[in-house]
Amino acid sequence: MATAQRTAARRTITRRKALLAGGGAVALGAGGLAGRRAWLDREPPSPQPLDAAGNALWSNWSGSEHAWPAARHAPASEAELAGLMARAAAPIRAVGAGHSFTGLVPTDATLVSLDRMSGIVSHDAALHRASVRAGTRLAPLGEALAAIGQEMPNLPDIDRQSLAGALATGTHGTGKTMMALHGNVVEMRLVTPAGETVTCSRQANADLFHAARVGLGAFGIVTEVTLQNAPLARVRKTASIVETEELLRQWPDLAGRHRNAEFMIIPFSGRSLLITLDETGDPVAPRGPDRDTGGLMQLKLLRDVFEFAPGLRRRLAAWFLDGQPPETAVDEGWKLLANARPVRFHEMEYHVPAEAQVEALREVLKRIESDRRDVFFPIEARVVAPDDAWLSPFYGRASGSIAVHAYYKDDYDFLFTLVEPALRAAGGRPHWGKLHSLGAADLRALYPMWDAAAEMRQATDPQGRMLNRHLRRVFFDV
Repeated sequence: MATAQRTAARRTITRRKALLAGGGAVALGAGGLAGRRAWLDREPPSPQPLDAAGNALWSNWSGSEHAWPAARHAPASEAELAGLMARAAAPIRAVGAGHSFTGLVPTDATLVSLDRMSGIVSHDAALHRASVRAGTRLAPLGEALAAIGQEMPNLPDIDRQSLAGALATGTHGTGKTMMALHGNVVEMRLVTPAGETVTCSRQANADLFHAARVGLGAFGIVTEVTLQNAPLARVRKTASIVETEELLRQWPDLAGRHRNAEFMIIPFSGRSLLITLDETGDPVAPRGPDRDTGGLMQLKLLRDVFEFAPGLRRRLAAWFLDGQPPETAVDEGWKLLANARPVRFHEMEYHVPAEAQVEALREVLKRIESDRRDVFFPIEARVVAPDDAWLSPFYGRASGSIAVHAYYKDDYDFLFTLVEPALRAAGGRPHWGKLHSLGAADLRALYPMWDAAAEMRQATDPQGRMLNRHLRRVFFDV
């Protein structure tokens, strides 16, 4: 390890030890406030593993949604799925990694997993295209594509999702010229609720293609996707702590200057983590061990001990964060774009017009720091290029994404009462897989092609066999 790196590491360790020691001392003198926080920091109650009929529990990753499906299926082929769809009890819902926070999956009838329908089917080396089974998880897909000299142009922050689930919810990465994942889909195959297998693209069944690329699992079950990929590219990733206000002033320029750029505002600190990626020919320098999880838990410690003293918390957080050395890594993009996020949370994310992002961020931060001292998770800001999928949150406009998180053990009602009004006032459209309270009337006003998509959904599923309670609110306000 170079001398500068050793010095930075020692400085980080010293500051962490000082923070822990200081936290213990203040906790003892805070009249039991730390004890109160420890009492609040309990595991949320878990639903019963079986319902009265003996059906096993399904729960999403964060614990915000659960159900006891009467039937579970994991077809191994398109033909098997088609036969199942024709006879299965409704609502029929598909499940991937369970990483959505909204009620897209829960059903008391039929739950379908595509885990047995995964892997690359075929590829075109000249066009850098690959046809992939829809149950493939994004993490192993990156390695499989790299083996044939391809990579997805962009990836989300987390890559545990299935390909079908990521597309259905409009999952995205960041980059001013980078579309969300569905923007690089050139063809799809799906099985309708009647058991019919349909291929759609811009040339064939174009309306279904435009409606179902971000389909919420409401048009049938996607089985195979042809992706327009890119040649493997080496990128340099840089992550550094910066002053939040200065970053907000520079953000439009930064977002345009880098291939990928995002940042995370750390509440009650005046600091943010800026992350950029740019193509490079430099030698590979693999990413080091995960530091994000440890840093997040340090922010939680600051919250636990100094929640009663936001001014002191801010000074200590700035002191601690300013001691963190920048991180750099050089590798193929698919290895650096996504991250491990083992600490569970609840999340709300809206996509506002790009020009409204900075002021919306300022408003959200002001509201949190004024009214919710318990928040310690960073606020994530990304940029996404426009596309033409009818139900895409990025339809027809460049967007700035704002994601607000709450620790899974903490109350997260503030996302609806405090954060969502600010994001809606900025013209935001919700991420389909993240928490929101919108129904059909709200959504129709936000999506220019809403009625066309709703008509296509009705034509594809006239009996509503794919609609659970959440989707009935989304499409019908009921």
